[in-house]
Amino acid sequence: MSAESASEIPKGQVDLLDFIDWSGVECLNQSSSHSLPNALKQGYREDAGLNLESDADEQLLIYIPFNQVIKLHSFAIKGPEEDGPKTVKFFSNKEHMCFSNVNDFPPSDTAELTEENLKGKPVVLKYVKFQNVRSLTIFIEDNQSSSEVTKVQKIALYGSTVETTDMKGLKKIEDH
Repeated sequence: MSAESASEIPKGQVDLLDFIDWSGVECLNQSSSHSLPNALKQGYREDAGLNLESDADEQLLIYIPFNQVIKLHSFAIKGPEEDGPKTVKFFSNKEHMCFSNVNDFPPSDTAELTEENLKGKPVVLKYVKFQNVRSLTIFIEDNQSSSEVTKVQKIALYGSTVETTDMKGLKKIEDH
């Protein structure tokens, strides 16, 4: 981990990258040559030459399941000044969303990204709305310049894991 990325992480939180269930990650309307791993995976997201780009229009719909329950505190999205995301909506534990139904559900939180945010400054979410998160859907509604293509260089999610009981580890108490 670079010194820069360590300083970006809000105090008391961790980068949730290790808790993502990569087999279930999806992104709708991504360019085939500029796909989600460029912005989300370690190593790729630190490379300024790689990014996630929208395809048919400026919108992106990203589904991220986790391999354990997490608490989401904040996020950071890096993107270019003109084509970077502007309105970003977050949905906690909403599966099977698509562009046709994304506006049918109220978001858990919405962020309007500024030029400062697009440089990687973390944005704190309504923490109370993200306490038992098994999956996260991120809807990038538009970009800074209303152009046809939205570009995302990095997506980082910060929070903590929820301590849960491992039911397999419990032993039955014998009756005497």
